[in-house]
Amino acid sequence: MSGRIFNFSAGPATLPLSVLETIQAEMLDYKGQGMSLIEMSHRSKTFDALTVESEALVREICGFSEDFQTLFVQGGATGQFAAVPLNLSLEGKVGEYVNTGSWANKAFKEAKQLGYAAREVASSADTNHDHIPSGLKPGRDAAYFHVTSNNTIFGTQFQDFPETGDVPLVVDMSSDFYCKRIDPGQFGLIYAGAQKNAGPSGVTIVVIRKDLLERSPKSIPSIFNYKTFAEKNSLYNTPNTFGIYVVNLVMKWIRDQGGIDIVEKANRAKAKTLYDAIDGTGFYKAHAREDSRSLMNVTWRLPSEDLEKKFVSEALENDLSGLKGHRSVGGIRASIYNAMPAAGVEALVGFMREFERKNG
Repeated sequence: MSGRIFNFSAGPATLPLSVLETIQAEMLDYKGQGMSLIEMSHRSKTFDALTVESEALVREICGFSEDFQTLFVQGGATGQFAAVPLNLSLEGKVGEYVNTGSWANKAFKEAKQLGYAAREVASSADTNHDHIPSGLKPGRDAAYFHVTSNNTIFGTQFQDFPETGDVPLVVDMSSDFYCKRIDPGQFGLIYAGAQKNAGPSGVTIVVIRKDLLERSPKSIPSIFNYKTFAEKNSLYNTPNTFGIYVVNLVMKWIRDQGGIDIVEKANRAKAKTLYDAIDGTGFYKAHAREDSRSLMNVTWRLPSEDLEKKFVSEALENDLSGLKGHRSVGGIRASIYNAMPAAGVEALVGFMREFERKNG
């Protein structure tokens, strides 16, 4: 194995090569400051300007209006499992959750563990999460309606989001934010661990409708308080400065590709190439139903676990890394996030055909 390989890991995931090259070039001296950005005070004018620009870029890429604000926080999506009920719960109302897999279920359990009123309104668990439930709508007493837009483990994704009216739609978009065009007006709050499509691990993006900031009670821990972070421009405590810097570069990379619509077109083409290869044979079998398939995480099985182990091992020998399915499901998983080039998917499909020829 030599040089860069095709990394199909579910996350931390592959980053655009041009972004990595910029990081490399600026590592010792960030914009003539005589030091690396990761050495720089988060209170400096240079970093403050970067934060302001990054906040605007995160909103600009998907068309969020001035009614929304970007927050950069820490703790990953797991931290947001707690932050959402802490900030958005209302007396006499219930947080509603759709269970489409492991992460959605963890978010629901966290709300209950904290003692907030929460209920599961739909689930795909009875079919091992191979689809997105239909007919979703909030109850009259819902404080917010929470969904996980994309499920890395099972390879399913919301094709359209439920209409929730006056009830804020809260979405964990950790694994598919910026993969396609969305309607910003549908959402009350989006949160995403950056390490799939937006940057490195360690920084979490929250895009919140500003009127919802008034729900944040003073009694909750400040480190989880959305209003506190909004008032301090994400600088309430020392942020992940490097993470915000990389998010800034990735947002500019998306913009330089031609914007979110061009990125979506490329993602749909990559996914079609891979799903066609799976569906065109009896040797491979996709886990997700066709109407719920993810653009980002493609999951499938082989005729036996021994063949799956052999597939992963031989794929690595061919510079195709990160294809082992999640331990809770098994099988094969290819994560084809924005930065995965079409050449990577084509190389994988070529390997799949040759592997079937030898082992089918």
